[in-house]
Amino acid sequence: MVKVHENRFKLLSGEDSLTEYRFHTMTARHFFCKTCGIYPFHRKRVTADYFGINVFCLDGFDPSGIPVRPTIGAAMQ
Repeated sequence: MVKVHENRFKLLSGEDSLTEYRFHTMTARHFFCKTCGIYPFHRKRVTADYFGINVFCLDGFDPSGIPVRPTIGAAMQ
């Protein structure tokens, strides 16, 4: 995931193929493909003006220059 400010994010196609999931405070928004289940992007509760983008869902994007930060999912809040 790469953090992108909402002013720099534009969904070009496929909105009708997405489903949204919210839990707990119902503030964070997680989007998934209705057909294959991939997780293309989200909007977190704590950084509501940013989207987290799964760059592996972008056509023609080479993510090899993006630094990787290891994370422990169970420790994320």
